[in-house]
Amino acid sequence: MTENQTWVTEFILLGFPLSPSMQILLFGHFCLFYVLTLLGNGVILGLISLDSRLHTPMYFFLSHLAIVDISYASNNVPKMLVNLLNKKNTISFVPCITQTFLYMAFAHTECLILVVMSLDRYVAICHPLHYSVVMSWRACTVQAVTSWTCGSLLALVHVGLVLRLPFCGPHEINHFFCEILSVLRLACADTTLNQVVIFAASMFVLVGPLCLVLGSYARILAAVLRIQSAEGRRKAFSTCSSHLCVVGLFFGTAIVMYMTPKSRHPEEQQKILSLFYSLFNPMLNPLIYSLRNKEVKGAFRRVLWKERLM
Repeated sequence: MTENQTWVTEFILLGFPLSPSMQILLFGHFCLFYVLTLLGNGVILGLISLDSRLHTPMYFFLSHLAIVDISYASNNVPKMLVNLLNKKNTISFVPCITQTFLYMAFAHTECLILVVMSLDRYVAICHPLHYSVVMSWRACTVQAVTSWTCGSLLALVHVGLVLRLPFCGPHEINHFFCEILSVLRLACADTTLNQVVIFAASMFVLVGPLCLVLGSYARILAAVLRIQSAEGRRKAFSTCSSHLCVVGLFFGTAIVMYMTPKSRHPEEQQKILSLFYSLFNPMLNPLIYSLRNKEVKGAFRRVLWKERLM
């Protein structure tokens, strides 16, 4: 460290360098998407809570996915919306690091929840006679708690490694929130260890889980093709295709963001990909599950019918 370096107590989020009119336009669109995210995932949580037919392991994990999506969006989007209307887009050091921690914790947890959901479908289709034993409520609770715990601990490791670094300027983060790679660019020390840990964590929560999911669905596909009933095949394909759409959106975005060579403008690329993480995926997930799932649509009709009768 040299004498003329000053320690940073707050950062400036550069966000989207656009004209004021374009920023207002983005504010309107993103605000709408955020409201749809809250409404969509809130409806999923409400239906699962109110309809006893959805009190199954599959929908238990879907409720956790909805909670993660709401939390994910709420961690990043409100600050982004405020910054689109403000000229001074500052964030203090502690809130910035907190935002980084929550972002990583929710991302890791969603990876693990998606793996558990694929395990649930694998057991339900390939080993239906053992389903009630393997996916008991105790086992489901343990898997959900483990997913949240591992996701939080991994995020804690990342934040711990960030906190050991000195930040001495420039203090401008070229992002709309405190994304970990953008924060690391501001450190005035070697970040090789951080980069190695991020890559190793990506292997653990992205490549490993994705291989498990694809392996599970290869076995599921083979089992579905052996089902004699056309209705049984249709129902199995409908449920599994919804989950595969969500898996493809989430893991595809994450792998491009953290495990592929960067483009000539990595910051701009990361902003767009982070929008998928923070806004588009959480908004699309409930739509995918509701539009392609007769049980969810049936639960929605039953809840509406009860409301009319009351």
